[in-house]
Amino acid sequence: MKTPQLPPPLQLESQSPPPQQRPMWQIITVAAIAAGVQFGWALQLSLLTPYVQLLGIPHKWSSYIWLCGPISGMIVQPIVGYYSDRCTSRFGRRRPFIAGGAFLVAVAVFLIGFAADIGVSTGDKPGTAPKPRAISVFVIGFWILDVANNMLQGPCRALLADLSGSDSRRIRTGNSLFAFFMGLGNVLGYAAGSKTNLYKIFPFTKTHACDIYCANLKTCFIISIALLLVVTVVALTTVSETVIDNVSETENGKEERLVFFKEMAGALKMLSKPMWILLLVTCLNWVAWFPFLLFDTDWMARDVYGGGEKDLKLYNQGVSAGAMGLLLNSVVSGVTSLGMDQLTRVCGGVKRLWGGVNLLLAVCLGMTVLVSRMAEESRQADGGVTSGRLPSAGVKAGAFTLFALLGIPLSVTFSIPCALASIFSNDSGVGQGLSLAVLNLAIVIPQIFVSFLSGPWDSLFSFGDLPAFVVGAVAAAISGILAFTLLPSPPPDVLAKVSGAPMH
Repeated sequence: MKTPQLPPPLQLESQSPPPQQRPMWQIITVAAIAAGVQFGWALQLSLLTPYVQLLGIPHKWSSYIWLCGPISGMIVQPIVGYYSDRCTSRFGRRRPFIAGGAFLVAVAVFLIGFAADIGVSTGDKPGTAPKPRAISVFVIGFWILDVANNMLQGPCRALLADLSGSDSRRIRTGNSLFAFFMGLGNVLGYAAGSKTNLYKIFPFTKTHACDIYCANLKTCFIISIALLLVVTVVALTTVSETVIDNVSETENGKEERLVFFKEMAGALKMLSKPMWILLLVTCLNWVAWFPFLLFDTDWMARDVYGGGEKDLKLYNQGVSAGAMGLLLNSVVSGVTSLGMDQLTRVCGGVKRLWGGVNLLLAVCLGMTVLVSRMAEESRQADGGVTSGRLPSAGVKAGAFTLFALLGIPLSVTFSIPCALASIFSNDSGVGQGLSLAVLNLAIVIPQIFVSFLSGPWDSLFSFGDLPAFVVGAVAAAISGILAFTLLPSPPPDVLAKVSGAPMH
């Protein structure tokens, strides 16, 4: 069969209807979906790494569970981005993917929350670890959850851009609202994760197979499903899309799949030098971020609180304290996102802002070693007895300060790279979904790298989470230096678009 010829990228884009500006309430309604998505994401980040260890997965292997996120992101998000740009459904381009993603999130969250109960009902013994059947159910649910998140978020961002039209002020406002609702979802999720008696809202969640920590996790996920379904249903029923009548660049399904992969390869070949620099800086930035996002509550529970398998009560207290630290992190991140324009002007431009916050990220990750050592010395001063002893006020204050400060670079990471990708890729003519998918490669590849190596680092150095944090600090420092020295500044007339299109 003759290989179909790809039309020029601009020809593909011309098949889309011209953007029309929508009322602000529609932009707010779509942006609110971010709160539902991020509520569940916050629960993932704060509770699931400790939870898999309670199911019986050793600490050094727990990072491998998170491989499903970046792998599914590498595969699912580019495909969803491409086909959502060209979807001819009568319901619109983005809404079918958003609806399907929300449904899969609900299924996945049910499997994760009820994994222990399903495991015991199929043969696991209560009160023992490991629980192989519960682990299997959990892993399946976790994979589905990450696939669904990638299926949801790209079309949500793209729909927000579609509704904003070509008005740069409306784009800025819409992106800021998305970032605001993301921060709100984080605050609500981390607040729920920090509560130790939330299961009392739904007493049936505590069973012989599911202790209090598990019941709290289950209750949080029930609330997560309800919130996501409400905001998604409201958005999809009140906001309509302009339907594309036809997309004729392919003749059949097989050729269309070939077009997708050639389009992705062509997009990478056509990237400008500024875009390649952006991808490099983003890649190093996520080598720095992912260890902390993966192990933040575990670090608080093990290194700061001194909990572990021998003292699960203290470990659970540390996890709750870590969730509270992430709550502070989200508040700072949300405030920063709302003042992104002002912060950019104060710093003298985007590249200086991103370079500066990457150096701040490096310092904060390095300081985790100092806080851990302070906590260890405090325990040694008490004769090495850790059971039931909480860390000193100074140690907890130091840990919470790091969580709060990290909200500043996190907000920038969730905003500037995505906006700059749209700006630097403008000449290539790829769709909004495909543009975000290219940037997503620079996010998921370092996550795979960190997930593979965190366990061996733990075994090699026997310092728990700290080796990965130190590697992250070095990567953040290099990322900051490259942002200062190599990353070009976008023209002043497009800086208004840099405000807050978050990426995971």
